[in-house]
Amino acid sequence: MTTRDDENAEAVYSRVQTSEEFQELRRRFRTFAFPMTAAFLAWYLLYVVMSGWARDFMGTKIVGHFNVALVFGLLQFVSTFLIAWRYAKYAEAKFDDLAAKLKAEVEEEVVVK
Repeated sequence: MTTRDDENAEAVYSRVQTSEEFQELRRRFRTFAFPMTAAFLAWYLLYVVMSGWARDFMGTKIVGHFNVALVFGLLQFVSTFLIAWRYAKYAEAKFDDLAAKLKAEVEEEVVVK
């Protein structure tokens, strides 16, 4: 059973979802997320493939007991943190203002109980 408030909220959310601003917000997200995801997956798969099929190269000692595979593995963590940091900066520059505007518009029309 839906109430009038639920119907109003649903209408507001549907309207916002089809709005130009929301579509622009989604476009900005996709502009960052898809290429970055593809780049990270390619980097990760390179590590996996190299570990499986280029054992001699991956076993090459760099300094002491550190080999190429260990450096690649550590760089996986570094790249993950760099992507998260870059995403935070990108979101701050490209998403936050528009998202805050949309949120304010929705909150004006929908009373949160």
